[in-house]
Amino acid sequence: MAMLAQRARQDERMDDPALPPADYAAVLSDLARVNTVTLAARPTLAFLARAVGRQPRFRLLDVGFGQGDMLRRVARWADNRGIAAELVGVDLNPNSAPAASAATPAGMAIDYRTGDYADLSSEPWDIIVSSLVAHHMTDDQLLAFLRFMETHARIGWMVNDLHRHRFAHAGFPILAALMRWHPIVAADGTLSIARAFRPPEWHALLSQADAASARVVRRFPFRLCVERIR
Repeated sequence: MAMLAQRARQDERMDDPALPPADYAAVLSDLARVNTVTLAARPTLAFLARAVGRQPRFRLLDVGFGQGDMLRRVARWADNRGIAAELVGVDLNPNSAPAASAATPAGMAIDYRTGDYADLSSEPWDIIVSSLVAHHMTDDQLLAFLRFMETHARIGWMVNDLHRHRFAHAGFPILAALMRWHPIVAADGTLSIARAFRPPEWHALLSQADAASARVVRRFPFRLCVERIR
C-alpha cells in the first residue's frame, strides 16, 4: 500500500497530554488486552531467557511501561525460575504509574516511576527493554534512546515493536471491532502500525546510533524486535 511506503508522523490520541486520566486508564487497560491477544510478551521473555542465562539476579529498566503488563510478565517469569529480578519502569505520562500500580498485585515488587529515562543514567542497569514504545518516538528521539541503551545496559537491551506491514494495517481494525476495544485503541492501533519501522529503516538507525551489532528480527505476529546481547 502506497500509504505505508513512508512512516506516518501523525500523533496518536493516547499521547495527547489533555486526555483525561480516566480515559487514559481505559486505553491502557485495553492495550494490555491487545498485548495478550497479540502475544506481545513472548519475544521479550525469550530474549530475557537468552540474555540472563544462569545468572541468579538482574536489574531491568522498562521504558514506557504503560499499564505495567510487560513488567508483570517479567516478574512472573523470573519468579518461576527462582531469579531475583529488580524491576523498574519509567514513563513520561504521570497517569501511567497510578494505572500500573492499580493493576499490579500487592505482593509484586515493581518500582513504577514517572519521568524521563535519560535521568536514570547514573543507576546501574543490567537490561533495558521497551515494548511498543519506539513507534511513538521521532527518529531523533529513537536515536537518543538507542544510544542510551547501548551505553547503559550491561548485559543487553531489546526493543519490542511493530512491523509496518500492510496485512497488519488492514487487519487490526477488524480485530479491534471484533474485540470491542476502546475507540482510541482502535484508531491508535492502526496508526501505530503506520508509524512503525521496517527492517532497512532499523538498520539505518542502528548504524547512526553506533549500535550496528544489534539484531533486527521478525517475530510472530507482525513484530520487529531489535536485540543486543553483549
